[in-house]
Amino acid sequence: MRVLTHILYIVLSLLILSVPGASGQSSPFGLRTVVIDAGHGGKDPGAVSLDKKVYEKNLTLGIAKKLAGKIRKAYPDVKVVMTRDRDVFVELRNRAKIANDANGDLFISIHIDAGKTTSPHGFTSFIMGESSKTGKDRIQDNFNTCARENSVILLEEDYSTSYQGFDPGNPESSILFSLVQNAHMEHSLLFADLTNKHLSQSSLNHSRGVKQDAFWVLWASAMPSVLIECGFISNAADLKILKSENGQEELAQGIFEAFAEYKSLYDQSMDISGNETARTAADNSANPGMEKVRNTVEDTPEVWYGTQILALSRKLEDSDPALKGIRAKLVIDGNIYRYIAGGAADPDTAESRRKEIKKKFPDSFAVKITGDKVERYKERGTL
Repeated sequence: MRVLTHILYIVLSLLILSVPGASGQSSPFGLRTVVIDAGHGGKDPGAVSLDKKVYEKNLTLGIAKKLAGKIRKAYPDVKVVMTRDRDVFVELRNRAKIANDANGDLFISIHIDAGKTTSPHGFTSFIMGESSKTGKDRIQDNFNTCARENSVILLEEDYSTSYQGFDPGNPESSILFSLVQNAHMEHSLLFADLTNKHLSQSSLNHSRGVKQDAFWVLWASAMPSVLIECGFISNAADLKILKSENGQEELAQGIFEAFAEYKSLYDQSMDISGNETARTAADNSANPGMEKVRNTVEDTPEVWYGTQILALSRKLEDSDPALKGIRAKLVIDGNIYRYIAGGAADPDTAESRRKEIKKKFPDSFAVKITGDKVERYKERGTL
């Protein structure tokens, strides 16, 4: 019950903070606190290079400290909180607690990826949500995913007791998990997309996209949260960038530029002065062309099926290389642009088309569209 109680606290906090004046911040409202989380540390080295000389914990700390310095210099009115600023072990649950106790407006968790081979490279931005791995249920698989991919949990004393309240088989966990996840989805997606855009201009310029997965530290943080895998320690080219001062500086600058753009949009969206022009400008900046594409599904059936290949906070041109030459229908779900390929009025036809789509988008998945509502459903091969 400990974690379920914590979830209820988060949900209630979100409801309270949604009331103007309830946060205790001075007007005007805006982004006042950012929490930067340098992954791993101390007895938890994280991923290790093939020659056993470079540890993830040192790379993440270097990037995190440089990012913190840039934000403090550019925005002296923003409080920057670091979950660690030296080589110490911080329990996973305490990282989220630090962020929540600081009343953070944004949580940035910095990590370095590792592959089973030396070929994978590039960066990935993750937000909390349904696993991109086909056939996995986000609730049933969540704890196992966290225990495996966030092995720091296993280094904590009595971790099984500390995390026992998160019961993948408990319907209450499922319902409350969804409430917390959806509360900050759009802002998390926006920052992840901006990070993807700005890091694409760095030396580590290969983007592996914006994805969703079940990371404990994102799930437990009561604010927009993004986990950035800044390259692969197992890839020689990525590692050369990651362990150099210039490389870390460049990565920190890319994340900082994403933060600066996000803060501008966030502050405008929090304007409660009645300035409709400011709010409209924020909406249009975050979602260019929104009104022009609002009715793109008018000529389709009320219910249809397809394969979601991308979900972004901005509209792509039809010729954008991110679409990899696939023609996709745009469905606007709130402030999220969902790109659905292989659309058909019946699931069988959509499934037959999905085989080709997955060759280019292996993380894509089956969806059912009702009006402008998109929901995932299990593909027949995974039942």
